[in-house]
Amino acid sequence: MSVIKDENTLLSTIKRIDEKIDKLNDQKIIAFFNHLGLAEREDVPNNFLDFETILIVVPNRHISHELKYFKYSISRLSFVTNPYAKQIHVYDFKEWNAITRNKTQFQVRELLKTSFGGVRDITEGMN
Repeated sequence: MSVIKDENTLLSTIKRIDEKIDKLNDQKIIAFFNHLGLAEREDVPNNFLDFETILIVVPNRHISHELKYFKYSISRLSFVTNPYAKQIHVYDFKEWNAITRNKTQFQVRELLKTSFGGVRDITEGMN
């Protein structure tokens, strides 16, 4: 004997609710990006809402700590601190995952110097 009388009706109801939740979360992401001034920047991809997970690269731990609340209150956001970045950057998390997979912590640190917002300090090579 089945406990659920009409499984298809239940599943379609759950799917509709999930779609509404996704739309509301997209509105949270847009509000968050507007507040940070990311929506006006030309270097931020226009299709960021198409990303399954949005990677936000922040330049230091202070900013990371300030944004920590949003990490838990907005779905689909992931944060990485890149001390070589000069500002906040936005990427597709799939790209990050593909590039950093099977890399050591040292290799990832070296990668951050020139990728994902990182800009190698010119004076670094002169010392």
